[in-house]
Amino acid sequence: MLVAPTTDPGWTPLFLPAGGLVAETGAVMAHGPTVAREYGIPAVICVPAATTHIRDGQLITVDGAAGTVTLGS
Repeated sequence: MLVAPTTDPGWTPLFLPAGGLVAETGAVMAHGPTVAREYGIPAVICVPAATTHIRDGQLITVDGAAGTVTLGS
């Protein structure tokens, strides 16, 4: 899973191994969600403090259709 404050074209190679994207900022047609759609991975954007609340290695579920991120243990 790729959890980031924002993304830009320089982040594109990181999308390949990612199972999904969670970004603190962005818009539906912004770089992150657009690349995620092209790669067929779920994306949820505008998640305040995602990089603070989601720890490295933590299991999360990203439902791009519902726009939800569920934290695991």
